[in-house]
Amino acid sequence: MTGEVGTGEAGLSEAELSELIELLRALIRIRSVNPPGDEIIAARYLEQLLADEGIPSTVVEPFPGRGSIVARVRGDGTGGDPLLLLSHLDVVPAEPAGWTHDPFGGDLVDGYVWGRGAIDMKSMVAMEVQVMRRLARAAREAGRDPASDPIPGLRRDVIFCSSADEEAGGWHGADWLVNEHPDWLQAAGALNEAGGISTAYGGVRFYPIQVAEKGFVVYKIHVKGRWGHGSVPTPDNAAVLAAQIVTRLAEPGPVRLTEPIAVSLARAIPHLTARAAGAIRGLMPRPDGPNGPTAPEPSAIEATLRDLCDPVLARTVSAMIHDTVSVGIIAAGVKYNVIPGTAYIEIDCRTLPGTDEAAMREELRRRIGEELWARLEIECEQVGPSVSAPLDGPLYPLLEQVLRDHDAGAVPLPFLAPFATDAKHLARIGVPTYGFSPLRLARDEGLLNLMHADDERVSVEALRFGLPVLWDAVSRFCA
Repeated sequence: MTGEVGTGEAGLSEAELSELIELLRALIRIRSVNPPGDEIIAARYLEQLLADEGIPSTVVEPFPGRGSIVARVRGDGTGGDPLLLLSHLDVVPAEPAGWTHDPFGGDLVDGYVWGRGAIDMKSMVAMEVQVMRRLARAAREAGRDPASDPIPGLRRDVIFCSSADEEAGGWHGADWLVNEHPDWLQAAGALNEAGGISTAYGGVRFYPIQVAEKGFVVYKIHVKGRWGHGSVPTPDNAAVLAAQIVTRLAEPGPVRLTEPIAVSLARAIPHLTARAAGAIRGLMPRPDGPNGPTAPEPSAIEATLRDLCDPVLARTVSAMIHDTVSVGIIAAGVKYNVIPGTAYIEIDCRTLPGTDEAAMREELRRRIGEELWARLEIECEQVGPSVSAPLDGPLYPLLEQVLRDHDAGAVPLPFLAPFATDAKHLARIGVPTYGFSPLRLARDEGLLNLMHADDERVSVEALRFGLPVLWDAVSRFCA
């Protein structure tokens, strides 16, 4: 790519691929593990890298060690509001004992870059930075200053933001930026993590594009029993009551197909085998119930998913059609021969669009039952709303088309993520956010088998595919 940003596909030279790989390896070697974070080290590294390209940036550290970076290159202003390239600098912990390679070594072995963050999400950080580099180099080749002059051919500004603390809710990163400097992130749309990554099923490459994500509610349940001597068992044992509550919380709740999932299933059916297509149709609500549409029984849906999918995919799809409850912590007791009079349970609830905190609390009460509900107090510790971006806006159809143009076998689908991202914070300032961190994985690989897992890695071929796709999406929307 030389001279001016265009709207056609741009390839990737071996020199630029090597530059991208080395950037990713350098980022992996920066131990921005959350907690404690220390993202400021990565932010300062990127600040210097962008400065070397002539792009000024702003690094903020509102909490010690919690650094985020924002940079902008300018278009001529005729194309509308900016496009935001969003990512995060923190990663989850990694225990070396379970790894083939040093999780913070950034090793390049057997055609893969290995390390914590290779998929989630330092590969996207590196690709976004490479897009900014390309834009700056186009300006310099045209004799312009990327720090102040419009990029040739660019009609919208492009903003790059890589934030702290996403892996723990984003409160020290994107939340702070939205609260304190919303103008820095105001955009027509944002491209974020967890979408545009291929997944193979039945010989077809599907590319889920995240258009929505579930909300979350974290509760602490205080169970009230009665203290006693261990030699005389009692039904008031708080540990036993807690066990009964946990068992009931594991019950799958009612099934609900949100718009993204209903559209995704409908679009997937023509590409499936007759058997799989018939089974998927069976997941759809029946219109002939006495009180309107009715969904199949949860147990029947779970059985269908287990029959059609590998265990990880089955659990993932199930999470997309239920409000889910996961038990994270159970604690009770002070000594083996003392019947505990108190216990507590911490739970992670993930809520579909349309389920608010009050509705989730009522669902918990239904599952637990009135007798046990009377033995507890429930405390809401944290809430994050679900978010959705439009399927019919200007950005989503473009992302689908770009994938088809780069992979003739691609089947893009809208996707509701069962997890949370920084899109929740951008929603407060009206920025629609799409998960689009494009990678083409090998057929025996899976995103959910790599994220937060031992031996997290990304292939060189996935990066070779991803950067031109991301570049094409940015240049088409902004040029």
